[in-house]
Amino acid sequence: MEIVTSTPALESLCSQLSQEDFVTVDTEFMREQTYWPELCLVQIAGAEHEAIIDPLAPDLALEPFWQLMVDRRVVKVFHAARQDVEIVYSRAGVIPAPLFDTQVAAMVCGFGDQASYEVLARKLARTQIDKTSRFTDWSRRPLSQKQLAYALCDVTHLRTIYRRLKAELDASGREGWLEEEMAQLSHAGNYRTEPADAWKRLKFKPRNRKQLAILIAVAAWREREAQARNIPRNRVIKDDAIIEIAMQAPASIEALRELRALPRGYASSRLGEGLLIAIREGLATDQARLPPIADEQRPLPEGTAVIADILKLALKVVCDAHGIAPRLVASSADIEAIAAGEDRDVPAMKGWRRKLFGETALEIRAGRSAIGLKNGRSAIFPVTGEQSKRSAAAE
Repeated sequence: MEIVTSTPALESLCSQLSQEDFVTVDTEFMREQTYWPELCLVQIAGAEHEAIIDPLAPDLALEPFWQLMVDRRVVKVFHAARQDVEIVYSRAGVIPAPLFDTQVAAMVCGFGDQASYEVLARKLARTQIDKTSRFTDWSRRPLSQKQLAYALCDVTHLRTIYRRLKAELDASGREGWLEEEMAQLSHAGNYRTEPADAWKRLKFKPRNRKQLAILIAVAAWREREAQARNIPRNRVIKDDAIIEIAMQAPASIEALRELRALPRGYASSRLGEGLLIAIREGLATDQARLPPIADEQRPLPEGTAVIADILKLALKVVCDAHGIAPRLVASSADIEAIAAGEDRDVPAMKGWRRKLFGETALEIRAGRSAIGLKNGRSAIFPVTGEQSKRSAAAE
């Protein structure tokens, strides 16, 4: 097992791997005590060669690895890539490219929603993953040989999984589907953390625009504090405290002291002072510039719920017929928008999704197609002129 702990060794490794058609990559990280993920280990493998890179080694700079990540001659293969890509982006400001996510590829190939690495290893690589080292503290040194072996198998078996999925995609002609998904996954906006959007993480529906304004301002303040100090958000202030603040709108230290969700002494601290400033900023916000709240959104047209139920069934029929995970094709929000006739910017009505399902959904909504049975199995059929007459007569 090769453990890379110096920059010259990493340069040599990345030089070798740059000659490969693809590399499989995985990362181990910790973020329980920090805002930004702490990169603790990088596992990487080419067609025959594999190694573990130790980012915590004092004599190692990761620049050769970052350069490999943007070498477009080499496909970068991850499983459930989003967190790994987030770490690369937060550390180096780059997105690995070209990118191949085996979890998404498995969904395209009909392995169901969010197929796990263990499932794909069992089905495609014919191996069983030993999970006993899953909850390792990857920041501790030294790591045992068992822990390192567990980490490395995340990229060694991924080689076989990648080859099998790629062959299936090539045979089915669905490479373009995956390319569209990878283009979305590779967008840098997915990995930027904007304080102004932090309120969207909170499980709270404001009842009025005043609550919304305070919620946005306080959540943004917390995000900036957590980023600046590199600590988890809840170490600044907990979610339930932000929600209570949005509902109560305290405007003084005395009012802050009355809140049950804030710990004793918080109101008089430096954080209490910053929190009050954020609340006042929220109260001073021009409410006309705020996003709409749930009660202000236009209600869906009458009958939309029934149409949506029919379209959800149609989605299942289409996806069963093509061996693809329904979740990858359309969300519940997509279905409701199509049912309401508000489908202009719906993801399910673009690219390969439109060809696979979107156009069929429009045909069903317009009454030109219907769901039925053929040889005991559900299918979608065009509605003939005679059927249309019978339907009209029945009404």
